[in-house]
Amino acid sequence: MDSKLERSMNKELKSAKEVVSFNKRKFRFSDWFAEKVIKTVAFLSIAVVILIFIFVFREAFPIFKMDKNEAVSTELLVQESYGGAETANEPVKTTDTQVDNSNKVQTTGEKPSSTLFSKTWMPVSDNPRYGIWPLFLGTLKVTIISLLFAAPISILAAIYTAMFAKPRIREVIKPVIELLAGFPSVVIGFFALMVMATVFQSIFGYASRLNAFVGGIAMGLAAIPIIYTLTEDALTAVPRTYTEASLGLGASRRQTAFYVVLPAAVPGIFAAVVLGIGRIFGETMIALMATGNAAMISINPFDSVRTLSATIGAEMAEVVFGDTHYSVLFLIGSLLFIFTFALNALAEFYFRNLVIRRYQSKK
Repeated sequence: MDSKLERSMNKELKSAKEVVSFNKRKFRFSDWFAEKVIKTVAFLSIAVVILIFIFVFREAFPIFKMDKNEAVSTELLVQESYGGAETANEPVKTTDTQVDNSNKVQTTGEKPSSTLFSKTWMPVSDNPRYGIWPLFLGTLKVTIISLLFAAPISILAAIYTAMFAKPRIREVIKPVIELLAGFPSVVIGFFALMVMATVFQSIFGYASRLNAFVGGIAMGLAAIPIIYTLTEDALTAVPRTYTEASLGLGASRRQTAFYVVLPAAVPGIFAAVVLGIGRIFGETMIALMATGNAAMISINPFDSVRTLSATIGAEMAEVVFGDTHYSVLFLIGSLLFIFTFALNALAEFYFRNLVIRRYQSKK
C-alpha cells in the first residue's frame, strides 16, 4: 500500500516538474513585450519628472548670482522673448530717459535676490521689486478658504455615500461628483468670473468684485472631486467587521459612521485632504480669472489677491528671455514644484503606509 502511494506521489511530482520545465522553456513574446513596455514607461515617467525639475531649477538659479548692474544690462540689450525674436544685427535703440533710469538704478547697487523677501511685487519699474511674500500669502489665503469650503462638504458627502445612501442613490451621487473633476479649469474660472462674483457681491456687499473669497470657493469646486473620491475609498476600505461589530453591540448607524468607521479611516482622509491642498495650491486658470490679481498683503478674505501660479500664467508670456524677471518666475515655479511634490509624496508614502500599518495591526 505504501509502495503504491509512493509511486503515485513520485509520478505526480515528475509530471509537475515537467510542467514547470515546459513553462520555463516556453517563451511568450507578448508577455515579454508588455513587461518591457511597462518598465520603459515607468522609468521614462521618473526621468521626465527629474528633467522638468532640473530645467526649472536651472532657469531659476541665475537670480542668486545676478547683481543689479547685470540686470540693467540685460534689460537694455535686445533679447529673445516668448512673444517673438528680434534679430541680433539690429542696433539697440535707447532713449535718454532709459539711460537716466538705468544710471539711477545702478547707483543703488542692490541685488535682485535681496528683494525676494520684500513686501512688494513690482517687476516692471525703474526700481524693480520681486517680493514673493504677497504672492505666497495670497496663495495661502486662497488655499485656506478653498479648503474650509471643500473639505467638510467632500468628507460629509463621502460619509453619506459610504454609510447611509441606498445603492441606487449611491450610483447617482458618486458619478455626478466625480464628473466635476472632468470640467476644465477655465470653465470653472469663467463661471466664477461671470456668476459667482456677482452673486457673492450682492450678498455680502464688499467692494472688490473679484477677491480671495470668490477664488477660494471656485477652487474648492475643483478640489471637491479629489477629496470626495479618496475619502470615499478610505471609508469603504475599512474592514466590514468594524461596522458589523458596532451595529451588533447596539450602536446606531450614525454612531457607527462617526465613532467607528471615520476614526479608522482618518489616515486615508488626511491623504485626501493633502492631495486636495496640492490641487488648490497649483491651480492657475481659476486663480487668474477669479482672484482679482492684486499683489497685496491683507487678512481680509474679501480683498483681491494674487497667487504664485497666476503670476506665472499672467507674466511668463511677456517677460524677456533671460531677464531677472524671467528667473524669478522660474524660481516661483520651482517653489510650486517642490511644494506639490512634497505634498504628493507625503500623501502617497507616509499616510498610505500609516493606513496599511493600522489595518495590519488590527488583524
